[in-house]
Amino acid sequence: MKNRISRRSFLKAAGILGAAGALAACGGSSASTSTAASSTAASSAAASAAGSAGASIKLWTYPIGGWGKDETVQELISSFNAKYPDIKVTVEYLDYTNGDDQVNTAIEGGSAPDLVMEGPERLVANWGKKGVMAPLNDLWTDDAKKDIYASVESACKDDAGNYYEYPLCMTAHCMAVNMTKVKEVGADQYIDTDKHTWSTDGFLKTVDALYNGGYENVAAIYCSGQGGDQGTRAIINNMYGGTFTDAAHTKYTADSPENIKAIQTLYDAKGINFDASINGGEEITLFRNGTLQMAFCWNIAQQLNTDNNDAGLTNSGDEIFPMAFPTESGDPKLCGGIWGFGIFDNGDEAKIEAAKTFIDFIAADPDQVGASVLASTYFPVRESVGDIYAGNDIMSEYTKFMSYLGDYYQITPGWATARTEWWNMLQRVGTGEPVETAVATFVENANAAATAEA
Repeated sequence: MKNRISRRSFLKAAGILGAAGALAACGGSSASTSTAASSTAASSAAASAAGSAGASIKLWTYPIGGWGKDETVQELISSFNAKYPDIKVTVEYLDYTNGDDQVNTAIEGGSAPDLVMEGPERLVANWGKKGVMAPLNDLWTDDAKKDIYASVESACKDDAGNYYEYPLCMTAHCMAVNMTKVKEVGADQYIDTDKHTWSTDGFLKTVDALYNGGYENVAAIYCSGQGGDQGTRAIINNMYGGTFTDAAHTKYTADSPENIKAIQTLYDAKGINFDASINGGEEITLFRNGTLQMAFCWNIAQQLNTDNNDAGLTNSGDEIFPMAFPTESGDPKLCGGIWGFGIFDNGDEAKIEAAKTFIDFIAADPDQVGASVLASTYFPVRESVGDIYAGNDIMSEYTKFMSYLGDYYQITPGWATARTEWWNMLQRVGTGEPVETAVATFVENANAAATAEA
């Protein structure tokens, strides 16, 4: 019988939005701690689990959907405990404001957690590269590699082939439009509502129609900070086929002719403002309250939000329609989020084996993994999991966006610097600095950081 998370807990998890859990990149709640019991092994995982019997491990998790809520996590740990009752798991909940500082301070003080849940940009490109993570190569069996999407697998290992993340779930970041207003001005003709796609020309005609229809603030290139910056990167990269980095993830490429054209086009468009006073989370608020008619910072968590109205509706009841970013090619490339587990190498083999037992159960056990993904409110990285959202029209429809996932370039060296340089670059463009000059500065500074970290 399959382990299932309760419907009540799923609905609570699905409502976790705010600037933190919704973006899985921006804000969050205060860290808190909770404890639950879990297990040793008895069967074929027994070789590993037997050596970890009686171990006590610490899991630190960022607010990834329901994985940021204690009630949800405790249900999952209870399922683990039913099979492995001898491993004690202590959970601490991080946020995206202070979480990195907490982890880095713990590393420096020799008190890092045994397990951490986040994405490849932290687990692989940051802590893995620094040599503080335990390789998870033994968990990546041939069967796992066949089952997990290739783009996800490639993001979970370093250049030497060592895996520092074992993935659980993923999503695609997209944009959204106020479809009620779009139809009002007759611009729905530019949208393929089945595929959720449109051309760059159709997007610009939609912006123009909304602006001429009396909606002065159609969209915003928000740039007060890095919160939600995947949206501004994606609109710029997709419009004319640009990229944020090279394919090998060695350098940043914002100075390409395609990207320069996109930035200039957005700057020149009536109804689109470069706004240094807001970030992605604040853009979402303005979109929901009707100030903006488009949002570039969107994902399934936003679509499910019921804080001010039913899911899929603005505060005033207008229809919110999720969209892929516009392209000339018809082949959108969306930024994705990949989340899973990594293990800090604290020098205790028993704890490392206990942590691997936990990962194997939560993220690989065929009777459990569906419930573990469901708790995240995102989507499985394994083809074998199937449609865990059958009967949920919103989630099933959003599954279409998974096929648009593009390159996971967040593992490029110098990533932290590049993110800061990106919003600074957009601010300079907004104040009138020539686009060529602004992107040249971005590329110079970001690539200097990439070279230093390579």
